[in-house]
Parts: sequence; structure tokens; C-alpha cells
Amino acid sequence: MRRQVGPDGSADIMSWNTAMPNELPPSNRVSSPADAPVGHSRRNLLRAMGALLLAASGGLHSTPAQSNDLKVGKPAPPLVLQTLDGVRIATGDLHGQVVILTFWATWCVPCRKELPLLSAYAEHHAARGLKVLAFSLDGLDDLPKVRSVAETLRFPVGLLGNSWAGGYGRIWRIPVSFVIDRAGFLAYNGWEAEDPVWTAAGLQQVVDPLLARLT
Repeated sequence: MRRQVGPDGSADIMSWNTAMPNELPPSNRVSSPADAPVGHSRRNLLRAMGALLLAASGGLHSTPAQSNDLKVGKPAPPLVLQTLDGVRIATGDLHGQVVILTFWATWCVPCRKELPLLSAYAEHHAARGLKVLAFSLDGLDDLPKVRSVAETLRFPVGLLGNSWAGGYGRIWRIPVSFVIDRAGFLAYNGWEAEDPVWTAAGLQQVVDPLLARLT
């Protein structure tokens, strides 16, 4: 897995599914002309290489990992956070609360800037039924770093385990967040956000109205 920082400061997550041509897994590499079977034309080989180049390029700029069923106003996909302390928190058990799902990593600079703001907001509005679940994309080797950050936050943190987040698709860019209303419907789809980083104004615009509703 590799990381790439975008022009807006957000980080793109790239795995073998979106690797550059010279980084394809051995099973997917194109054989050299010397390895080509006798009679296999140079033109066909070039076409095959071109197809792989096109597929790899498209993987970097498209977002096929996003769930087509993820729509605002529809039931939010279920997701479970296994916290660093071993507590299991399922979104389905948080019915009646406003839930923010946020995805981050210790190496993501915009994430690290966003988390303190989100933590303060979560603490301020906890009594109104706000719950934040933070999924880290860090690996087990970086667990000490994750714990260090988690100790400063006022909401539970856990490792996602891989880049897939159920019905929310593959987390290919961070930070990214999703908001679930009290009735369990998706109220905010982070894949559609022009600016993926939370701001005070953004939280006020998106989350405050949801907290004001009793149902």
C-alpha cells in the first residue's frame, strides 16, 4: 500500500488495485518481448501493455470503490468499530443518536489538524446525543502512534484493519467522514464533499441541524 497527498492536502490511499504499471504484483506484470510465445506479434503485446496502462491510470482517477448504494436520505450501511480497548460499537446500536464516522491516519496531516476540532465539537455536543467513531487506517506497527493520538481525543478510536469499510466502500482518500441521523439514515456523504476536512462552519452547517431534531 502506498500513500499520495492530493493538491487539497487530503491523502489518497493506493493499494495494488491502483498500482502504477511498474508496481503491479508479479502475477499481473506484462511479460517482456523475450518472454512472449513464438508467433505472438509485437502489436498484440503492445496492445496488452496499453490495456494495462489504461486500467492502472483509470484506477487512480476514478472511484469505483465507492458504494453505488450510498445515498443521502437512505438507510446508512452498518459498521462496527472495535476500539483500541476492545469495545465493540455498532452503528446499529446507536439509533436515536447523531453519529459521525471519520476515517484518518497518523501520517495524514489534514487528519491530524481536523481531529482536535472534531474532538472539541464531540465533547461539547455529547449531551445532545452526538457520537463520533474514528477509524484509523494505520497498521498494527503504528499502533503506539494511534494510541498516543487517541489519548487526546474525546471519542473512541479503533483500527479499520484494511481499506474497506463495508457499504461505505474502499477508503481511498482521507480524511473522509459520514454522518448518520437519529433515525439511522445517511445525512452526509463525505465522498461528495468538495472539501473533505471538517471545519467549524462545516460542522455547524451539517451536524447542528441534525442535533436540533429530536427524531
